[in-house]
Amino acid sequence: MVSLKNKAVKVKTDNENSPLVEIKNLKKHFPIGSQSLKAVDGLDLKIYPGETVGLVGESGCGKSTAGRTITRLYEPTDGEVLFQGKNIFDYKPGEMSHIRREIQMIFQDPYASLNPRMKVEELIGEPLAIHGISKGKERRKRVEDLLKLVGLSPEHITRFPHEFSGGQRQRIGIARALALNPKFIVCDEPISALDVSIQAQVVNLLKELQKEMGLTYLFIAHDLSMVKYISDRILVMYLGKMMELSDSDSLTKDPLHPYTQALLSAVPIPDPTIKRKESYLKAMYQVRSIRRAVVYSGLAALKRWRYAPVLYLNGKNKNQGISLLVIYIGKQKNQLHMRLVFFYTFK
Repeated sequence: MVSLKNKAVKVKTDNENSPLVEIKNLKKHFPIGSQSLKAVDGLDLKIYPGETVGLVGESGCGKSTAGRTITRLYEPTDGEVLFQGKNIFDYKPGEMSHIRREIQMIFQDPYASLNPRMKVEELIGEPLAIHGISKGKERRKRVEDLLKLVGLSPEHITRFPHEFSGGQRQRIGIARALALNPKFIVCDEPISALDVSIQAQVVNLLKELQKEMGLTYLFIAHDLSMVKYISDRILVMYLGKMMELSDSDSLTKDPLHPYTQALLSAVPIPDPTIKRKESYLKAMYQVRSIRRAVVYSGLAALKRWRYAPVLYLNGKNKNQGISLLVIYIGKQKNQLHMRLVFFYTFK
């Protein structure tokens, strides 16, 4: 975080219990030749039982990598993930079986996450078979119950994935994640590949299941309006780092970080007659107050791309607005390179 860290909103929770999941200085770096790509670089977060934490940010900021590292689908570079007080990274791969029953994941692509050669009964029943929970008719009955739970018919049990729509496939993925009665589910952009109307159905289903089963979610998505609808708190990521963390209402009404403000400004307003009121940075001194934050974001990218950050402020006329531009300029193989990293106009 930047200097705004001290001003971050502290969320008061009515839940006095210890966090179900506690993430401490989580890092995931991918080696690229002699260098490394810092996909996740120092993530700290506490998730309490029964709550939903939304994780938002632009494509490539490290959201999905963070989710996969938290569930240990990726091995971390550094840091800890404490589940019910125990660090899951301390377990050997063969000892992760009981953790897998408690932590599950709903994947982004409902087309790629289901084996096209397996029927629905096999897809949903596979976790039960791996963990030896049920067999034969008992397993089939469990699969039928899960299909009913997610709004599908038991008759679908003999079908293949290609016989379903995208929304139905995602419901099958949700049923598979629920098969072992987990406590914590990482939802990795479960609605991004679906139509808008189907998105609402899936999100409402997740909320209903949370109430019925007491689930805890880490909900990863691009759509801030949808994240606000389902989340109790929202975490904003940029270049592998946490920019801002707050309860959903405070973050959408009074965001502190300029990157959060830029994300919110991109959310479309359904009524074209309403003109968005840009209440941020109405005077030049307010731009100066966030200069360090934007330059910090530039320095974070500088470590990744090795370019020199340049901050450009333009416009003092209130009708024109204030343009804020961060670019990288540098030489590579005797050629000048320029990359736009951050641009926003405040009116």
